[in-house]
Amino acid sequence: NAMVQQNSEVETRIMSPDEARNIGAVALFGEKYGDEVRVVSMGTMEGSGKGRKGNSYSMELCGGTHVGRTGEIGLFVTTGESASAAGVRRIDAVTGDAARNYLAEQDHIAAEVALMLKTGRNGVVKKVKSLLDERKTLTAEIERLRKELAAGSTASRSEKNTMLENGILFSVRQLSEVSGRDLPDLVDDYKSRNDSGVVLIVSEVGGKAAVAAGVTDDLSGRVSAIDIVRTATPYLGGKGGGGRPDFAQGGGSQARGAEKAAEAVENLLRRL
Repeated sequence: NAMVQQNSEVETRIMSPDEARNIGAVALFGEKYGDEVRVVSMGTMEGSGKGRKGNSYSMELCGGTHVGRTGEIGLFVTTGESASAAGVRRIDAVTGDAARNYLAEQDHIAAEVALMLKTGRNGVVKKVKSLLDERKTLTAEIERLRKELAAGSTASRSEKNTMLENGILFSVRQLSEVSGRDLPDLVDDYKSRNDSGVVLIVSEVGGKAAVAAGVTDDLSGRVSAIDIVRTATPYLGGKGGGGRPDFAQGGGSQARGAEKAAEAVENLLRRL
């Protein structure tokens, strides 16, 4: 804006590309130019090294249409900046009356925000930071309580532990309203309390099923949690599942097939 207010004359010259570069004109990398180029210069800045006198502020190879003097721009307000191509940045801005209208609109928004936050405009940033810190604390507390609720919900439906003839301890847990994102923690909790075993957890959430399977390290060479989940999900109205040999999860459209899913997984384990 300081350069705009100089109200300097916009100079346009036609010259060879080499001559233009020699006086500091900026060219686009990779662009192909002909024998003659249009060079536009605006503003003055001592020591810039651009232009014949070495004091041009902006000097570029450009084919666009420009104002006669920089003062005609009026006001320049940047509204955004982004990548338009590899190594090329794009600046979005408004000028003149559009710039003044934009600033007026921003001023109105700032006033509304200050009013909603019940603070003066100078206190908006501090207030927002305080609210974000509070939100972060509450989010962490909600996450902690959610995990505690998930852990405490294990008895809300049923839990069954069976020692199979081949020495594999198979545990089945049916839960209610425990989301799929909480199941990994429950599987980890099971494996931390059992040196050896396989666990299948099925939770009913809003009528749908979330399923997870865990295998302790000593059994991961004999059975994969992925195979367990893929065996269970068809009975839950789902298909497939994914994860690692020691942990996998999936889902389905209904949870009423949980017992049949557990039976299918138990039969799979018995065949090992």
